[in-house]
Amino acid sequence: LSALRAVRAMASEEHSNAGAADAGTTELEALPLARRRRRKRIDPMMVEEDFGFSLAHVAVPPQYEPFVDYVMLPAGLIRDRLDRLARDIQAEHPGELLHLVCLLKGGNAFFNGLQAALRAIALVDGNLRFTMDFLRAKSYAGTSTTGNVTIGNFDPESLNGRHVVLCEDIVDSGLTMRSLIPHILERAEPKTLEVACLLEKRSERSTGFKADYVGFSIPDKFVVGYCLDYNEAFRDMEHICVINEAGIAQFAASDDKS
Repeated sequence: LSALRAVRAMASEEHSNAGAADAGTTELEALPLARRRRRKRIDPMMVEEDFGFSLAHVAVPPQYEPFVDYVMLPAGLIRDRLDRLARDIQAEHPGELLHLVCLLKGGNAFFNGLQAALRAIALVDGNLRFTMDFLRAKSYAGTSTTGNVTIGNFDPESLNGRHVVLCEDIVDSGLTMRSLIPHILERAEPKTLEVACLLEKRSERSTGFKADYVGFSIPDKFVVGYCLDYNEAFRDMEHICVINEAGIAQFAASDDKS
């Protein structure tokens, strides 16, 4: 037991090293207790700096239209990408019972979309099964990551012996995962522990963390919609859009307005 704790302590120390992960691997691959992917990570779909759709061509809720510059990812494109992501996850875990853990609140739409795609696969593949749980973790305040991650009530021991996939909306700096993963591994022994996220931001703030399954690699812009919020606004918009200055002003927290 003491040796296992020592291994986990070393893993936590590696997580604090900002340049540890390269583009083709994730940080948990060195852990003997958690079997990692059997193949190299599949690169996410690349969203270029100038990629997007005009508000004249995609329907955005009128209450939000004045507050976004353009649509980066329409809902239909997101659904199609999740269909492919679900197939990648299924191929990695043939015949294994998956345990999906949704990171609230932002990960909820991605979690539900991924579930729907996995259920569609399960209709023709009787070996695909999954259970689920929910966890609240937060590192954003307004448009910025705070550097401080808060983790809500959660029983890590419920993950013991399971093939766990953490479902996150966006990996920006990677601070949330760098805090959450050691938190879990210090308290539980999952059979495997992987991270699936909808968006991975190409940001100078990145700690180098790389998720196992990623929908889109996006430029360093503040995006909202599809359950991604700005001070709780825009969660109910089905597309992912880039917020504009008017939106930042309109939905600023009361402390920011003063």
